[in-house]
Amino acid sequence: MVRKPKPLAVQLSVVGLLVLAALVGLSFWHASTVLRSAKKGLQAEREVRFVARPLAPTVNSGFEPVSSPAVFSQAARFENNLYIVGPSGLQVYEPSGQFVRSYEAGRELPGSALVAITSAVLADSKQPELVIATSADGVIAFDGRSFRQIYPQAADARAITAILATPAGHLLIGTKRRGVLVYDGRQIALLHSTLSDCYVTALAGNESDLWVGTLDRGVLHFTGGQTESFKEEQGLPDSQVTSLATLRETTYVGTPLGVAVFSKGQFARVLAPGVLATALLGTANQLYVGSEDQGVISIPLDKRPTGVAANAGAELPEVQQIFALEDSIFAVTRGGLYRLKPHAFGWQHVLQPSAAMLTDRNVSALAAAGAGHLWIGYFDRGLDVIAADASHATHMEDEHLFCINRIFPNTRTGGVDVATANGLIRFDQSGEQQQILTRADGLIAENVADVVAYGDGIALATPAGLTFLDSTGVRSMYAFQGLVNNHVYALAAAGDQLIAGTLGGISILDKGNVTANYTTANSKLKHNWITAVAPVGSEWMIGTYGAGVLGLDRSGHFDTFDVGSGSFEVNPNAMLVTPGFVLAGSLGKGLYLYDRTSGRWSVIEQGLPSLNVTALASANGYIYIGTDNGLVRIPERMLHS
Repeated sequence: MVRKPKPLAVQLSVVGLLVLAALVGLSFWHASTVLRSAKKGLQAEREVRFVARPLAPTVNSGFEPVSSPAVFSQAARFENNLYIVGPSGLQVYEPSGQFVRSYEAGRELPGSALVAITSAVLADSKQPELVIATSADGVIAFDGRSFRQIYPQAADARAITAILATPAGHLLIGTKRRGVLVYDGRQIALLHSTLSDCYVTALAGNESDLWVGTLDRGVLHFTGGQTESFKEEQGLPDSQVTSLATLRETTYVGTPLGVAVFSKGQFARVLAPGVLATALLGTANQLYVGSEDQGVISIPLDKRPTGVAANAGAELPEVQQIFALEDSIFAVTRGGLYRLKPHAFGWQHVLQPSAAMLTDRNVSALAAAGAGHLWIGYFDRGLDVIAADASHATHMEDEHLFCINRIFPNTRTGGVDVATANGLIRFDQSGEQQQILTRADGLIAENVADVVAYGDGIALATPAGLTFLDSTGVRSMYAFQGLVNNHVYALAAAGDQLIAGTLGGISILDKGNVTANYTTANSKLKHNWITAVAPVGSEWMIGTYGAGVLGLDRSGHFDTFDVGSGSFEVNPNAMLVTPGFVLAGSLGKGLYLYDRTSGRWSVIEQGLPSLNVTALASANGYIYIGTDNGLVRIPERMLHS
């Protein structure tokens, strides 16, 4: 039987259906491809590139540490010894309290402060290790014999604030900017999108029921794949979280204004109101609250407290951690380790850091003055003066002599002028405080950033302009008189010429009058924020906050350097010129060194206790390098580019 052909309309209908099916299939394929690409992109966005490597053997870099105080931050038990971390490094003690040895930041360990420690079995190790968080160099693991480093390539993933090991062998990592990351032995990734882009201060709980303390977003509770946020509106005493602890279904959240208690994930009440809670430990019937200035407060949990309980640990300053070990309660403070005596009759001081010559580790200014004395200024602890024979140091600190910006040996008077955030402090030749100058004495502002000899007196840099002190009296200059910007950070002088480095560019003064202003708009200056200036021969070296170091000749031409110029910050007044070298301290990038003979720049990192180099000085054949984590020195003859 012969089949009749289908009508043309039917044929077209069939073709249309086939085309439609093809288009639908193509659409589904395209959508699937886009979805797969989006998932891959999201995964790539969440992953953090890193390297896991053994720590390189210590190389003799030539740097010698100047005795700075060790500070305790956290402790952990490992292989029957007690390990304590702090900015200076890792210290090991026997159970009896006998010191075993130390591993120093910048020597055996990377040049950054150690901020947290725990013992764990990580997924890529399969054996117990000490896991140590650093402030800028990722995670270090120690098996009792050797160190290995888990080093994220992105700097913001290396800036760690807290760690938490999980039973599954994962490591939760709190950071300053990236939120909470997780390391599973194969990769580092963002734990969850709701825990990103926050400054983490503390971690507690586990991977599936996690509490995250933050700097300004309160406490975050991550459970069931979702995150709930608690701030002051939800009962928290303050949105800054300073400590965390969990005990079964109860979570304690420490803040600068007290401790919030959460039961089964819900806010319940506030304990220790008004207490800056820096450390927490919950037991079956007690809550131990470590504080900044009130010691350890013990709060009974079997009855409802009405206020701050009687304090048996008021003598404990700046509590960093409270932990239970065997049958004892221990408290780690900045200055030692304490154990709670039996029956809670006070605390016993069981360990303390070794004695040090210096008062603090956060160096902000350095200068050699007098007969070889080294003057050391601190960010918030006044200053020390080390005798020429290094036999002792004298500490000075008061309400004015506090935040030190610059130390200037005044060769004309034979004394020392110290620029602080609270005025200019003048010392005589014997090192005795002679005079305090503030706004009441004619300064344009009390926050003095720099001092330099100029004319027959001195010039002062302040956030409000310049002040001159000379034989004619006291006078000031600011933008109205021609300064490119009022906020002056750095000064340098040669003859009648004075260079003022400001937030908005450079002003050149001749005999006290502005003759030229240079900015990125009218010159080849690469960045307007000037942090350091130094004369080098007939030219100048200019330190910037963002473009490294530039050269400036007398005609106003700026030069860049292959290594010395770049996208890094020179710290305020962290520049030193010697007959052979120019040195510049950077913010987190180490020490930049310019060889005046070869004209080459190099970068020094190894041997520094921190890559944040804040101050420089030359004395007795040594170069002294101050950082935010201690002071080191090196014979100048050992420097090379």
